[in-house]
Amino acid sequence: MASTHDFVQHVVDQIDADCEMTFRKMFGEYGIYSRGTIVALICDDRLFVKPTEAGRDYIGTPTEAPAYPGAKHSFLIEDRIDDGPWLSELIRITRQHLPPPRPRRKKQTR
Repeated sequence: MASTHDFVQHVVDQIDADCEMTFRKMFGEYGIYSRGTIVALICDDRLFVKPTEAGRDYIGTPTEAPAYPGAKHSFLIEDRIDDGPWLSELIRITRQHLPPPRPRRKKQTR
């Protein structure tokens, strides 16, 4: 089952504006970005945050699961989707502990 745009928008709306959230549809699901860095996926209307040690410390005992078959485990956030301050801080922590996005190569013109 693909994720719904309404669910994605609801999740992004919970997060503080200073996180500069955007999302992009990917294969029927969504990549969630904070300041240009992918920090989470939404698959089957479930939020999967990229795992970091700092994120693990913040959550305590996170539930981990793959976002889709064959994927690495991520933090599955189910019961705190509507807790904007908590979710915003998790996104900030995650972004700070992930490598910055690689610059995109320009397409060569022929």
